Amino acid sequence: MAALLCPRPTPFLGAKPLPAFASTCSCSVHKSQRLVVRCQGGHDNSNPLSGLRASVDKATKNPVTDDDVLVNQFESQAEKQSVLGAVPNSNSMYARPERERRAETVSRSFGSIFALDGAAPEVINGRLAMLGFVWALSAEKWTGLTVIEQIYNPTTSGLVFFVGAVQVFTYASMIPIMNGETTDARSWGPFNARAERWNGRLAMIGFAALIVDEMIRQGALIH
Repeated sequence: MAALLCPRPTPFLGAKPLPAFASTCSCSVHKSQRLVVRCQGGHDNSNPLSGLRASVDKATKNPVTDDDVLVNQFESQAEKQSVLGAVPNSNSMYARPERERRAETVSRSFGSIFALDGAAPEVINGRLAMLGFVWALSAEKWTGLTVIEQIYNPTTSGLVFFVGAVQVFTYASMIPIMNGETTDARSWGPFNARAERWNGRLAMIGFAALIVDEMIRQGALIH
């Protein structure tokens, strides 16, 4: 809540509210002839962050409707046949039609969201891989330890931080999905769902390659 105080006398205003602030502000004149204006940054007076949330939504949110999903499902070649040749089928455990696997258009049950083609697995794994890859290389530069040594070495707290990061990122990624919003519903300049997916996939490959390389070399990649 923001407050604007005008210490100078304002007799010309009388006791009438300012027209410009009629919908969002309340004004009153006290005996000291000081005008006090209080403005709430949103429609929900019980939540002081509602105005901030509305601004972020306006700048980043691109709602995915049922019609958008159906159009893409009909026009996209990737929705007609997967890379492995599987044709999307409602009765299959994998390669379901887009409308049946999106959090915006289907029931947001745990089993549906965490299915092989669900909304959660790739998003969560990609984000953890991006975090882990950068974290592992930075820690190697500082400590000279490999990824496995960073996790299991008794002189470090790597395992504790790793478990904590997994919990935080998993929970934070689940909140919008359980509310019916996938990563395709948000974008801001170069930060969009497509870029995140490709960065996550490359990070997963890079992180796995880093561990294999260090197991073969028996030492850290960066000294």
